[in-house]
Amino acid sequence: MEIKRGSVDLTAIIRYENGELDDNETLALFSELIKSGLAWRLQGHYGRQAHALIDNGLIMANGEVDWDYVNALERGY
Repeated sequence: MEIKRGSVDLTAIIRYENGELDDNETLALFSELIKSGLAWRLQGHYGRQAHALIDNGLIMANGEVDWDYVNALERGY
């Protein structure tokens, strides 16, 4: 059973805390945390990580993942 708060999958947060998410799952989680505003209300790590992902161009300020950029990085461009 998945535990959810709004649009954010709390199971994914638990998996993130346990180091069980791959990079794309982590981006998807932080995308939802930013969109829902939870990134800024959870413990400080989440806000700092969200800012780092935004500052590095992986996620836009509105929470959308820039998958083209992510894929280019994965290909080494």
